[in-house]
Amino acid sequence: MTRLIRDPRVLASIIGIAALFVIAMLVPLPSPRQIQDWATSVGPVFPLLFFVVHALVTVAPIPRTVFTVSAGLLFGPVLGIALAVGATTISAALAILLVRALDREQVASRLTHPAVRAVDDRLQRRGWLAVGSLRLIAAVPFSVINYCCGLSSIRFWPYMIATLVGVLPGTVGTVILGDALTGTTHPALIVFSAVLIAVGVIGLVVDARWGTRSVALVEEPAPATVPE
Repeated sequence: MTRLIRDPRVLASIIGIAALFVIAMLVPLPSPRQIQDWATSVGPVFPLLFFVVHALVTVAPIPRTVFTVSAGLLFGPVLGIALAVGATTISAALAILLVRALDREQVASRLTHPAVRAVDDRLQRRGWLAVGSLRLIAAVPFSVINYCCGLSSIRFWPYMIATLVGVLPGTVGTVILGDALTGTTHPALIVFSAVLIAVGVIGLVVDARWGTRSVALVEEPAPATVPE
């Protein structure tokens, strides 16, 4: 333990964390409402910049939840929903086009996680219906679904429509929750957010049971015929 503390890198990290803690305790941080007021006062360039960064960054395997919550916190429910849904849809389009423009063999060789194989199996069996269900509040990362769809034979426009429909419940619900951090959100909107998130969860449960039943029907052996 003593040797570890004597390491200059470890010591610098400890000092840095302690300094950040002291600054956070002494410097007054802006409230969520103040942050939203600041974002509104910046002008139309800031929402446009947020949209572009959101769309480009989430093409990479980076969680988009931070952007979704930030859209509600910074821009409120109406503009926040438009930005989050629009940027998510554009990101999905860029990802599938990028994968199909690159060497698919090289991309496929890097996607070896079991979750990737599970997504690929669902896409093969159910096509754009799988895209819509996977876009709900799922454990599978947004970018992984994009990459798998790029490697599959799914057509572009069914993929885009399924993506838009699938991301709506969770995205809208999360943006409203982000806006609720300001304390100015109407209670009806919070209830609406909870309903949308519940719809996403219910959709996942129904889809999982339906998918399991479909697999069972496909794999069920045909009854043996007795020769006459």
